[in-house]
Amino acid sequence: MYLTRFRVNTARPGARRLLSSPQSLHAAVMSSFPGLLPSDPDGPGTRDSEAPRVLWRLDHNARAEVFLYVVSPDRPDLTHLVEQAGWPAAALTPETPGWQTRPYSPFLDRLTEGDTWAFRLTANPVHHIRRKDGEPTKRTAHLTPIHQMGWLLDEGRQARAGFRIIEKREDERLLPGGTTHMSKTEHHGDRYELAVRDQRSLSFSKSCDDRASKRGPVSLVTVTFDGRLEVTDPGALRRTLTQGLGKAKAYGCGLMTLAPPVPDATAGGAR
Repeated sequence: MYLTRFRVNTARPGARRLLSSPQSLHAAVMSSFPGLLPSDPDGPGTRDSEAPRVLWRLDHNARAEVFLYVVSPDRPDLTHLVEQAGWPAAALTPETPGWQTRPYSPFLDRLTEGDTWAFRLTANPVHHIRRKDGEPTKRTAHLTPIHQMGWLLDEGRQARAGFRIIEKREDERLLPGGTTHMSKTEHHGDRYELAVRDQRSLSFSKSCDDRASKRGPVSLVTVTFDGRLEVTDPGALRRTLTQGLGKAKAYGCGLMTLAPPVPDATAGGAR
């Protein structure tokens, strides 16, 4: 497994085109692997749910500071991305190709139960609703931070993913007990070391073929979670880090990264 970081040159027209279209960026990421055929839209993991897959995420740290992260079974070649959306003149030697790739497996193998980490995750929090009796359920995005946070704090989801979100100490909480109830909905905003930011509503065409145009555009809502977690099941967490969490993985969701926690602060940028 490999973890790759690529800084996007947001001043270039090619970069702006890629950043405006998750479908185009997905295609560019998948083109980084010579062994993947065009007919394999999601790469490794499409047929075997237990196999690692190609995951990617955009981190918008500032208007001119955007990083693309990729986790993949194979080492990628991002030469085409450097040419379209990087700094080609600065990437003229093998030592400085325009991106950084590191082996990921040694880090994954060191994960231990009880470890604490800062994390970042961009996800597509959804739930299924039925508007009236007898009607099929419909997948719907969570639109408020309260419900988006509740999606990640779901005990079953955390257990399956191999971690638990760390609770704040009592003296760090602004609200008594850390929670309150608003319109029958539990608000967890002050109980856990978890923040929700950067909500984006995306709508784009899945492809240019006639079948896709008849189905209409793809619409999804993404958010970024920053926080701190404790490892409860190292094997399950390894699967989460290499297979992703939640839906819309092909469109920049599901990739969780870890970093050493900053003392006495909620994580602001796990790498």
